[in-house]
Amino acid sequence: MSRMNRVSSGGPAGGRTGEDTRGAHTEASRTETSHTYDVVVIGSGAGGLAAGVTARLRGLSVVVLEKTPLYGGTTALSGGALWIPDSFHLAEAGLGDSRAAGRAYLDATVGDRVPAARKEAYLDQGPRMVREFHDRTDVRFVHTDGYSDYYPERPGGFARGRSIEPEIFDLNRLPAAERALMRRAALPTYGLTLTSYDFRYLNMVARTWAGKRASLRVGLRAARALADGSKPIALGEALIARLRRSLGVLGGHLWLGAPMTRLLTNEAGRVNGVRARHDGRDVTFRARRGVVLASGSFARDQRLRERYLPAPTRAAWSSAPEGNDGDGLREGLRLGAGVDLMEKVWGAPSVVVPGREAPFFLVADRGIPGMAVVDGRGERYVNEAAPYHEFVDAMYAHREKTGAETAPSWLVLDARSKARYLFMGLFPGRPFPRELVRSGFVKKAGTLEELAAGMGVPADRFARTIARFNTFARQGSDADFGRGDSAYDRYYGDPTLLNPNLAPLTKPPYYAVPVVPGDLGTKGGLTTDEHARVLREDGSVLDGLYATGNASAAVMGETYPGPGATIGPAMTFAYAAVGHMTGGAADTARG
Repeated sequence: MSRMNRVSSGGPAGGRTGEDTRGAHTEASRTETSHTYDVVVIGSGAGGLAAGVTARLRGLSVVVLEKTPLYGGTTALSGGALWIPDSFHLAEAGLGDSRAAGRAYLDATVGDRVPAARKEAYLDQGPRMVREFHDRTDVRFVHTDGYSDYYPERPGGFARGRSIEPEIFDLNRLPAAERALMRRAALPTYGLTLTSYDFRYLNMVARTWAGKRASLRVGLRAARALADGSKPIALGEALIARLRRSLGVLGGHLWLGAPMTRLLTNEAGRVNGVRARHDGRDVTFRARRGVVLASGSFARDQRLRERYLPAPTRAAWSSAPEGNDGDGLREGLRLGAGVDLMEKVWGAPSVVVPGREAPFFLVADRGIPGMAVVDGRGERYVNEAAPYHEFVDAMYAHREKTGAETAPSWLVLDARSKARYLFMGLFPGRPFPRELVRSGFVKKAGTLEELAAGMGVPADRFARTIARFNTFARQGSDADFGRGDSAYDRYYGDPTLLNPNLAPLTKPPYYAVPVVPGDLGTKGGLTTDEHARVLREDGSVLDGLYATGNASAAVMGETYPGPGATIGPAMTFAYAAVGHMTGGAADTARG
């Protein structure tokens, strides 16, 4: 990569942090092949940048190494939410959450699949991290009221939700070069800036006054941006931008196009640095305090997927960007690290649209009425509105149990639903792109029999399935799978209906799109303790090495308790890792 891809990479060897990290680099900084910092971080998603920010808050020199030409990782493409029990945001809103309730909920969802000490550390460190970042950096969140925990009916569950999302950020606050090098999500938002809170109501723009008010709010935001020249961004992009700005202001360093090729150890086996490749040469980064692996999942490596994940599995089904190749996993394994949860993913039922850069992740789309999902035999097998990881687990479990093809499954909707609700990024009433229908990727038919033929499912069985579904919809109760029973199901539903998630499929034309068991990344990784220290297979500590995010085995075990239960732990254990290096002592470094 050119030196343009090392904006804010810092100065010469030794990792000094007092200089202006946005200024020109010295000739020495471009030619030296060895650098020393207190902390070396691998990966520039939320976990990696949070580790860098925390290091500077503790007065430590730090460099963040990113293998790709763009920073932000999977986080930049995400909703950017954090699931943090008992955060000050909930306390200030008087919503009545507590640590005890958070513990009860983790016990009811995660159970004993992960050590109690890790769950306790999450409950301790998560609220502290959010509070300190709010007080000392540009990282800001707001509670997404009503975005329910995924299992709100379980002990400790919270129907109003524990999720916080980034405040909207003006991208102009980053220097031009840093704006250009940030990974951006290619979402079909038509130039509008949407928060997750906006989207919930905008989804009902054709159905409710709340939806129309959300449309007005979003439109006014766009008009203000045109008038004042601001560039508002939200979701994961806003979180990454806020973290990037904070790292720069505090004097942290970021190198792009610098893939790790080796973890380095001393004679005693302690990890004390990293070898990376940059501009065609090897560069050594020594770490006085420790190395933090925040390098993401192995979702983009087909061979690792086939080795560990249930079949069928495809790298093309993953929403994780390039670079999620398991680098940290391989190096940890080479040093004897243990692994866990390797057969699990952060499931994301998805539509792999031809010509689209990434799969379309079906979130709200599965909560709308007048829609059903069937397997290769034309039968329903799951609550369509279930939490997305549970939906993907059901796809594999149903296939294993019955032999019915579920990859792809078929999501079926009628003209009424297409006209009423957002679907696959298309506003109500907007047709599917012609090329998708002409090519046969999106099936369109005037009758259910014709649609069955297009999907290749038995017409008689499919007709019986839809007839049974329509009976449930008219009654307002799904006797087979309980769709609409949970507060989470209803979050994206239509509040004007008897059951917000159910309406009959009766109005032609009918449509069907293929749904695959996609993911947001793999869930398995290196085993860690409550301080994010990497552990060997025998449980002993691999001194000097820490891991967070999808480079580590998830603290959420086999489940997904709420929106933001990926990024929340990534940032929390990055914070815990650096805290362990310093004994938790804060510093006054503010840039």
